[in-house]
Amino acid sequence: MNTIKRMLIIALLLCVLAPSALADLDLPYDTYTYDYWGNVRFTPAAYAPVSSVSGTDLTYNGEPVGAFSSPQDICRSPGGLFYLADTGNNRIVVLNEAMDTVINIIDGFELDGRRQTFDAPTGVGVSLPGALYIADSQNRRIVALNPDGTLFKVVSNPQSEVLEEGYVFTPLKVCVDYAGRIYCIAQKMFEGIMVFDTDGRFTGFFGTIEVKISLWEKFWRRIASKEERSKQKLFIPTEFTGIDIDDDGFVYASNIDTDGVQAVKRLNPRGEDVIKKGPEENLGGDLWIGGYTQYSGPSKIVDVVYRSDGIYSLLDSLRGRVFTYDHEGNLLYIFGGLGTQRGTFTTPAAIEAVGETILVLDAYRAAILVFGETEYGALINEAVALRYDGDETKAVAKWEAVLRLDENNELANVGIGKAYLAAGDNEQAMLYLKRGMNKSYYSVAFKRYRNAILRDNLGIILTVVIALIIGLVVLFQIRRRRRAAGKGGNRPKRPKYGHDGGKAVST
Repeated sequence: MNTIKRMLIIALLLCVLAPSALADLDLPYDTYTYDYWGNVRFTPAAYAPVSSVSGTDLTYNGEPVGAFSSPQDICRSPGGLFYLADTGNNRIVVLNEAMDTVINIIDGFELDGRRQTFDAPTGVGVSLPGALYIADSQNRRIVALNPDGTLFKVVSNPQSEVLEEGYVFTPLKVCVDYAGRIYCIAQKMFEGIMVFDTDGRFTGFFGTIEVKISLWEKFWRRIASKEERSKQKLFIPTEFTGIDIDDDGFVYASNIDTDGVQAVKRLNPRGEDVIKKGPEENLGGDLWIGGYTQYSGPSKIVDVVYRSDGIYSLLDSLRGRVFTYDHEGNLLYIFGGLGTQRGTFTTPAAIEAVGETILVLDAYRAAILVFGETEYGALINEAVALRYDGDETKAVAKWEAVLRLDENNELANVGIGKAYLAAGDNEQAMLYLKRGMNKSYYSVAFKRYRNAILRDNLGIILTVVIALIIGLVVLFQIRRRRRAAGKGGNRPKRPKYGHDGGKAVST
């Protein structure tokens, strides 16, 4: 009897607690991707909110840190520390790897025996040796500090013939590569990313965005009057918005793309864009085909983070979305949204990653929002990592698990199709590649399948062809002889005549 009572009590508790437990699983935003035809297709959530970190939750040396004020950037050092540009408070907050303890608060440095303070620092970057680079925007300088907080160098007032006379240097974002070169996104600098050498000297621009003008626009600008031309839009390259460097030294740079086609570039050491755009040739966030989408305008990408295994994520401030792509330019998943609920943003400003955990810095809410991968997201990340390492076969099990959660996932079908193609099973490869709507690889599989059929049956095919040829030759000969014989048997007999022309009479 007591057992029955306990079971009833447990059942009642489950009935009461189940709605709240399920509510915690509900996300305040839609998770989706785009299919081959450009249609929105809803998917399981790849990432879900885990926690958030704000200044009001932290202390430093026993004193409250206080609320962050319009933070604009966050960066993780090779040693695992996090550096937050607390822009409105003119300071850099250093957090431990778990982001639950403040290690240091940097609000200034010593220069020539005098105390210097920051004025609206908007960007932070850390070099491999651990030096901290700060875009001290309103002081018009980049400040580099040693790991112990002492001054390393100051970069300010760049001089060059390629810079306009009277140019005011206002750094916004900063990043450092393995060789100590400094890459800086500066305000109102349309020529590209500014590059400084290890001594802080300006060496030129990097990754200039080319402006494409249509023939129609060129035609109208030629025939338009001076007054009309002054009213037309200026064809000025857009500014870069975010920057990151991968393990191989390639620079990932995001920019505002009004066409919504390509909002990120992967720049090699020569400054050339070598990024792969995928089958849809779109790296602009939400699809914006012909100026139409179910959303109001193309995405506004404000930051990029390179994660690992060729995976990188873009942050859209217009709709609060995080778009993630693989090294081939395939869209993997989308999550996030605008709002005040848990897991949504108000003014997303920067994005960072720690392993498979994604951090989004919200400037208005003055907090770091932490997102963790779900089972669906973990399977996709693992499958992409295996494929990036060239192990298509091991990735099949991951893709199959993805299809069990999302049977219409085109990328999973393509992944399995590629594995079958690499294994030589062209027929199965064609099946999955067709489901994945991948024309290029399907054509390869079909060609190999056709060649294999011809090769395996070449003897039979040649025998049949030769037999047909012999049969046709024999048939032709028989018909020709019959035609000749028929002509000879039907010929009329000639009458016999005498020498005098009369008919011969038999006696």
